[in-house]
Amino acid sequence: MKVLEVHPGGLAALQVTERELPQPGPGEVRVRWHATSLNFHDYLVATGGIPVPAGRIPMSDGAGEVVALGQDVYDWEVGDQVMSMFFPNWVEGRPSFLKMAGILGETLDGCMAEYSVLSTKALTRIPRGFSYAEAATLPCAATTAWRGLMVEGQLQAGQSVLIQG
Repeated sequence: MKVLEVHPGGLAALQVTERELPQPGPGEVRVRWHATSLNFHDYLVATGGIPVPAGRIPMSDGAGEVVALGQDVYDWEVGDQVMSMFFPNWVEGRPSFLKMAGILGETLDGCMAEYSVLSTKALTRIPRGFSYAEAATLPCAATTAWRGLMVEGQLQAGQSVLIQG
């Protein structure tokens, strides 16, 4: 399968390479990525602003379909449409170092590959009616905006928000 790898030297050093098709282990699924979206975080990884090991596969956000299941996977089926989660370990409460560890495209290989094997906890379902391209924009950007408005800004029904484009 084809992947994009980050190497020292910035954007000019990105390399398309071939790797073996990954096999899911217990509690994991293999996802065929259909779309990914570029965030500032991903740009920093690709240009060396966030250091990663040589050969890291970039891109934190992706949308695709489950194509294979590992042992003991009961919450997903082949054919399910899924998207990545930016902080898969942060499922509740305030942020912490442990909850924010394991970022795709940074501390783990990301979505700029034909296929990835991920923990079942690193994925969520694509919202009904969303295309793969639309869903791929949600994990980082939409969640950041939602958290800023709802958690930090404590936005309430009836209030207005100015969005600058």
